[in-house]
Amino acid sequence: MRKIICLLSMLLTTQLYAQNNRDFYFIKLYHFNEANQQKITETYLQQAWLPAVHKKGIKQVGFFTPVGNDTALQKKLYVLIPLSSLNDLYQMDDALQKDEEYLKVAAPYLNAAYNQPTYNRIETFVLRAFTDMPRMEKPVLSGPVQERVYELRSYEGATEKLYRKKVEMFNQGGEIKLFKRLSFNAVFYAEVLSGNRMPNLMYMTSFDNIDERNKHWKAFGDDPEWKRLSGLEEYQHTVSKLDIILLHPTSYSEF
Repeated sequence: MRKIICLLSMLLTTQLYAQNNRDFYFIKLYHFNEANQQKITETYLQQAWLPAVHKKGIKQVGFFTPVGNDTALQKKLYVLIPLSSLNDLYQMDDALQKDEEYLKVAAPYLNAAYNQPTYNRIETFVLRAFTDMPRMEKPVLSGPVQERVYELRSYEGATEKLYRKKVEMFNQGGEIKLFKRLSFNAVFYAEVLSGNRMPNLMYMTSFDNIDERNKHWKAFGDDPEWKRLSGLEEYQHTVSKLDIILLHPTSYSEF
């Protein structure tokens, strides 16, 4: 009996640790009106910002541009930053302001004139990983980097209660397990703690190319487990707005 109690105690402790030891993610979305803005910003991120945050222990930062970004009227750049705690968020910025090497290399970006900004605007999102995937995972892909597709999905809920049911569907309901069984190569699943559209969750999956992406989603839609799960009454109307963003990694992305 004592052994059983000890075992149950260890399992409970492990579960509580997993729930409380989840990643945080910070997403920065740059909007550009001109190609030169994007060029200056990407040079800054690659040559100044990324080496500086590496020194502070932040690894595996993702940089992505939307599929078709080259011909888009307004260009975008997504930066995905993994954090072990929210403290890392403000400590990162504080540390950068004291890093002389960073400030020197970043000068063309930081000292841009008011009438020649290096971006149109920046959106930011703070996220916390789901309990069933508490850590970001680097996907295992074999296709050419320039053909790889990262799919960022955003699900909004009409109410906080319905949103929570969708989060439950991913975790306790088994939707994450289904994605894993079908080899969607997920990078993260997370609830948005702060963003411009709430309540909201986001997740990112990855594929060798667009054809593989389409094949995976066809398999997902045809899977009996998805049909069963999506048909449950308790999970109806849990998503009021869905955004699908297809992305390519940049040449310097660490994903």
